[in-house]
Amino acid sequence: MKFFIDTANLEQIREAQDLGVLDGVTTNPSLMAKEGIKIKGEDNIKKHYLEICEIVDGDVSAEVIATDFDGMVCEGEELAALHPQITVKFPCTKEGIKAVKYFSEKGIKTNCTLVFSVGQALLAAKAGATYVSPFVGRLDDIASDGIALVKAIVDVYGYYGYATQVLAASIRHTQHIIQCLEAGADVATCPLSAILGLLKHPLTDSGLATFLADYKKVNG
Repeated sequence: MKFFIDTANLEQIREAQDLGVLDGVTTNPSLMAKEGIKIKGEDNIKKHYLEICEIVDGDVSAEVIATDFDGMVCEGEELAALHPQITVKFPCTKEGIKAVKYFSEKGIKTNCTLVFSVGQALLAAKAGATYVSPFVGRLDDIASDGIALVKAIVDVYGYYGYATQVLAASIRHTQHIIQCLEAGADVATCPLSAILGLLKHPLTDSGLATFLADYKKVNG
């Protein structure tokens, strides 16, 4: 399973890259705003995407703001032209699916986001999406089962032979990562804290403490 980091924070992206396990980055307007990057400041946004592409080697999802087809195409073409690593991100709406089809026919990578059902995921795959992003945490928030949706999409794609990769999004914690792994997700996009959480285990900490204590006894 690939690891993407879900942030627009350059320091966190560098830290994940330095860890040696990062395969890509996902962003969205909310994450950009969190870093103080004005959505209407196009030059600032483009510069930020280019800085991210300079840090990582894999795909970088850049989301359009427009909700109409023509606007999505215009924004998408500008984003795709920035860098070969850019994957253009569209919402799973009627216009978004049309945009996914438009860009997939041009050989441009796409990420169909805000997916909450198998039906939406099916349409995204048929339109040729490179990635489909079911939102695990947001479904859990309304007492639904986000991991079950990931598993259902994985099963459907496997049965019918769709090449679209299942990119589990809205990951809230480390256990979500493990559950997505077990469900067969191709990618999990996570906050840095969730990725680092995979390193934590009390037996690792106690074992290291014992090794260091024994070394000190022998070597003074």
